[in-house]
Amino acid sequence: MKKTFYLDKANGKVLGVCAGLANHMGWDPTFVRVGIVLLTLATFPWGLVAYGVAAMIGKTRPAAGYGQEAPDRPQRTSTYEVNRSMRDIDRRMAEIDTYVTAQNTPLAREIEKLR
Repeated sequence: MKKTFYLDKANGKVLGVCAGLANHMGWDPTFVRVGIVLLTLATFPWGLVAYGVAAMIGKTRPAAGYGQEAPDRPQRTSTYEVNRSMRDIDRRMAEIDTYVTAQNTPLAREIEKLR
């Protein structure tokens, strides 16, 4: 299966080259951006030239193609959402613990029947 390189201007910072390269290779765009910056610093004029050539050669991704070739990435959640979720889980576990350890004669009878 041949994949075509597209510029990803919707998710790109400057011209969409790094985001397009990341989508094409299935990598994280942040790592690609850091790599491009390091490459540009190491080979000063040639890194910028390569970036410009990639921006000129690359085709802009059609609007219909944005959901088709994107790699599966985990959904990012904020610490607030994780905290809220954990609080809810802790509350439910406390209710279960209270239900099991409390003096519950119907539950005790069921457990005795299972033995």
